[in-house]
Amino acid sequence: MNEPQFTRHPTEIFGYPFTNKDSVVQAKREEQFCPFLNGECKKPRKSQPEVKIGVCTLGYKGKFLEKITPVIVCPHRLEEAIVYDTLKELYFGDLPDSYQIRWASEVSCGVAGSIDFVAAKMKEEEIEDFLCVEFQAAGTTGTPWPAVIDFKQTGHFQKETYKYGINWANEFVKTMMQQVYKKGMVMESWGKKIVFVIQDVGLAYIQSTTDAQDLREATDNDAIHFCTFRMIWDKSSKAWQLKFDKRLSTDIEGIRKILGGAPEDEFPTISEFEKNINKRLKLPGQLSGV
Repeated sequence: MNEPQFTRHPTEIFGYPFTNKDSVVQAKREEQFCPFLNGECKKPRKSQPEVKIGVCTLGYKGKFLEKITPVIVCPHRLEEAIVYDTLKELYFGDLPDSYQIRWASEVSCGVAGSIDFVAAKMKEEEIEDFLCVEFQAAGTTGTPWPAVIDFKQTGHFQKETYKYGINWANEFVKTMMQQVYKKGMVMESWGKKIVFVIQDVGLAYIQSTTDAQDLREATDNDAIHFCTFRMIWDKSSKAWQLKFDKRLSTDIEGIRKILGGAPEDEFPTISEFEKNINKRLKLPGQLSGV
């Protein structure tokens, strides 16, 4: 089966493509079951906590993307074996039989908050090394809930597009980068690494809107790494699968530039800013004096 056509509506509901209406899958949706968590979905409606939204990905096209794509809006969608296996291979390589990698979740990092996951390199129950890992998904403006209701009631989406957006800036620059900065400073002081796992479209947004020139091909000298995955349609399973995309890294100075916004050559000139002041001064209702 070729990749299904879709517009602005949920592309995965409770872990399965919207095209999958198998009776077993439908039963799991009724149970609000998440295959990535192997348990109940953790995304409740604010007004009805017992009701789970169940949206893993949403169809959307940002200005910086070539086409509409399934955008991951739940971090648990990234909790797949391919992600853990890729990180293990990239950062630990082949290990002797006397070593093992064990994963811990929600590990306190003091003033930097908690770390989503830590991969600990163990030998005889002793930690020899570790890698900190954070998962970051996109967020929404508006809500896809009306689309979910239509799908639940009719098995189809009743509109070509639904009124929601993707809040790229809040999730990937404001929220995530603040975490990158705080936790990255700790990792640099320790001489350790932290990896932020994101979808490729998240990185595309960061690079298109901020001064990301210091993001480079991953190097062991950097404490802060970004590992991206793409959503690829798999014909045999008739589902979207995660596929490793690329790995970049930087240091705290690189993160400062990203948090600072656009590069200096894109700053407005003083004359441009003064023109904007004059435009606002001419609007009715503006203060003319004190």
